[in-house]
Amino acid sequence: MATSATHVRANKAELIHVEVDRRLGHEWDEWNGKPLPGMGDFSAPPGRFFRYAALTLAVVNGAGYGALFVVAPRLAWLWAPLPLALLLGLSAFSIVSWLWFGLLLGSFYGPWLLLPERLAERGPFLRLMRWTSQLARRFGVRDWVEHAAVEVYNGLAARRRRKVGKGELLVLIPRCLSKATLDGVLEVAGRYEVPVFVATRGQLARRAIRERRPRAVVAVACERDMVSGLHDVAAKVPVLGLTMRLPSGPCKDALVDLEKFEEWVKTYVR
Repeated sequence: MATSATHVRANKAELIHVEVDRRLGHEWDEWNGKPLPGMGDFSAPPGRFFRYAALTLAVVNGAGYGALFVVAPRLAWLWAPLPLALLLGLSAFSIVSWLWFGLLLGSFYGPWLLLPERLAERGPFLRLMRWTSQLARRFGVRDWVEHAAVEVYNGLAARRRRKVGKGELLVLIPRCLSKATLDGVLEVAGRYEVPVFVATRGQLARRAIRERRPRAVVAVACERDMVSGLHDVAAKVPVLGLTMRLPSGPCKDALVDLEKFEEWVKTYVR
């Protein structure tokens, strides 16, 4: 693995590139080479995530009760009160999980944030997002649900109104952006004096954060890599995520809404 830093023209941001042996596009191994639906635009409203997240919670809780029902006789043989104790514990978990989900809904759609960061977008929400993604994959709607999940995540994170200095923000991008999009990203980042780091996987994003020690991150990725990356990074440092359009398929000539990108940079930079 070799690391190199390149300074581009004065009106563009610092671009830091890491080359790795790992093949790009691991999340797209099953792609058959055909054009993606909607020319790679998986836009979906936040409500789609909440519907599948509710189904995910129901499946998780139901699986817990089902497993307990199956093993209860053996547990009773070990210690008679054990099945009842586990049932009470599982019921408490179920009540708390649905109460938390209700507060998450209220935080997103209501006028006030009802949960702190550690109990929302930088806490249990990240795990729920991964579980929901796995469930949505079985229904063939993974990318749309993940896009909706990122919308929910951003909606919560942006409302925290966190501000950092120019040198405390880091932009993470993939290496599959089209040339015009990459130039646009560098130009926007340059205006705000924010460095741009090219990383292909979550482990490289973690390395960039460990070495640069930013106080906030703006990340660009497809829905699949974004959900994985948020799970890896967002618990440690505040993140705003921007998903891409993939008109040429995954991992090639990806496009980004540069106005939204600048909005996310401005959200963090003082």
